[in-house]
Order: sequence, then structure tokens, then C-alpha cells
Amino acid sequence: MLVALVALVLGIYALVDCLRTTGTQVRGLPVPVWVAVIVLLPVVGPLAWLLAGRAHGPRPAPPAGGARPSAPKGPDDDEDFLRSLDRKHRGDV
Repeated sequence: MLVALVALVLGIYALVDCLRTTGTQVRGLPVPVWVAVIVLLPVVGPLAWLLAGRAHGPRPAPPAGGARPSAPKGPDDDEDFLRSLDRKHRGDV
């Protein structure tokens, strides 16, 4: 009974971990194939996933507050560029 419970918990843990892993963090097989291996091969599938399927190391943290890096400004949005054009137009260069 205890062995079956451990196998069930291991399988559930591996399945959830596999489903939460992005494609770039998976080694060997695509995620859907890993899910099939985990479900169809009790004990062996989850162990294979934990030992060989996922890339080891910490998962990258999502950006804080959903902040994205700022995109480069266009020339018409750049205050310095517009001032330099104005100076060139006036002949203050």
C-alpha cells in the first residue's frame, strides 16, 4: 500500500512539474511526449522525467510587475534629437 502511494505521489509530482515546464527547459523529448511517458510508465516514467527530462537549475523568475524592457524611441520621440534638429535649422551648430 505504501509503495503504491509513493508511486502515485511521484507520478503526480512529475506530471505537474512537466506541465509547468516551458519547452526551452525540457531535454530529450517534447513536453507532450514526456507527459505520455509519465502517465503510461508508472514509476519509470516519472523517474526518467526527474533524472533526464527537465533541465536542471533554477527557473528564470518572471519580470516584476509584468514590466517589459522599454523599446527604443523613434526619432520623433527623442527630445535630444529634436533639439539638435532645431539647432541645426536655426544654424546654431
